[in-house]
Amino acid sequence: MLSRKECIAMLLAGGQGTRLGVLTQDVAKPAVPFGGKYKIIDFPLSNTVNSGINTIGILTQYQPFELNQYIGNGQPWDLDRIDGGAFILPPFQRAKSGEWYKGTANAIYQNIDFIDRYNPQYVLILSGDHIYKMDYSKMIKAHKENQADCTIAVLDVPIEEASRFGIMNTHENQQIYEFEEKPKEPKSTKASMGIYVFTWEKLRDYLIMDENDKSSSNDFGKNIIPLMLKDNQRMFAYEFKGYWKDVGTISSLWESNMDILTRASGLNLNDPNWKIYSRNPALPPHYIHPDAVVKNSIISEGCEIKGTVVNSIIFSGAKVDSSAEIIDSLILPGAVIGEGARISHSIIGWDSEIGDNAIIGTKQKSPINGEWKIAVVGPNTKMEADSILKAGEMVGGNQ
Repeated sequence: MLSRKECIAMLLAGGQGTRLGVLTQDVAKPAVPFGGKYKIIDFPLSNTVNSGINTIGILTQYQPFELNQYIGNGQPWDLDRIDGGAFILPPFQRAKSGEWYKGTANAIYQNIDFIDRYNPQYVLILSGDHIYKMDYSKMIKAHKENQADCTIAVLDVPIEEASRFGIMNTHENQQIYEFEEKPKEPKSTKASMGIYVFTWEKLRDYLIMDENDKSSSNDFGKNIIPLMLKDNQRMFAYEFKGYWKDVGTISSLWESNMDILTRASGLNLNDPNWKIYSRNPALPPHYIHPDAVVKNSIISEGCEIKGTVVNSIIFSGAKVDSSAEIIDSLILPGAVIGEGARISHSIIGWDSEIGDNAIIGTKQKSPINGEWKIAVVGPNTKMEADSILKAGEMVGGNQ
């Protein structure tokens, strides 16, 4: 057995992300580019390291190759360590029968041997598809002070949105007495963030119990947490006050990127006290042509800008030709935008090509029923000259 760790993290990064459509046909959701130079998984990885946790198991499943290649030995996040570090844990290597992960709890169950190697007091369970900055050490401190068996991070949401979440009902001391999954009439506004701290000895018993229950769906929210509550285990909510967004839809992915451009959102990626680390492409500095116009935008390494870019994020190696206009959009790595193209409220996939004078998306003032109608061009897709893609439409891949 290796030296005992107080806490190790287990990062669930195997999600397919079907609601992201063509963007996740060939990559897992945590591998989707974000914010000009990052991938979604950079956020929980960086949070873990910044919180002083140096051992993290990364559980992959759907389209794992790009994530495996991207994380490598963990060096960009200071996770290339002899005692600890980053470990890719695919199901076909860890399960005795080689079966896929059946649910979030089953994914951890299949890796009990890995966790036991470090014999931790606590295990932090994370999701790989959220955008936020959080000091997990404060949550672990609260878990210890409460002598808790389980601590669940919660975010205060508007009461009219509470029915969309798993809601924690608590006493004044934050001890949870009830958990309701998407209640029609919520009793509180404390929404689960899918971030858990467990005392390992206790969680280990419940994982084995859950696995032996053939009727279980092997999920933390549906099975483990309700069972622990039923057994009167000590369970507490931990309130998080900062920025957090689940980027599981095209609208939320676009919106979270746009939030970077409005510092009032609280999503500041230039904070020297809480850096978000990434495996950056080795590209030359970006170039902006004398006739180009760039306003309130992020332009990453290797870009070449000759047209107009307003309130947009241009990812590494992308090119925007003369007289092209990009407004309120994401141009992902390596995409090429032809002369005279008009792109608004859109996401252009990596290594795609938009022909001259094409019109992609439509300008919008506000979301419709909470969702922005974002036009999406999939990765490695060619749009012919003068082609049109309307708001909310998607092309590429198997579309």
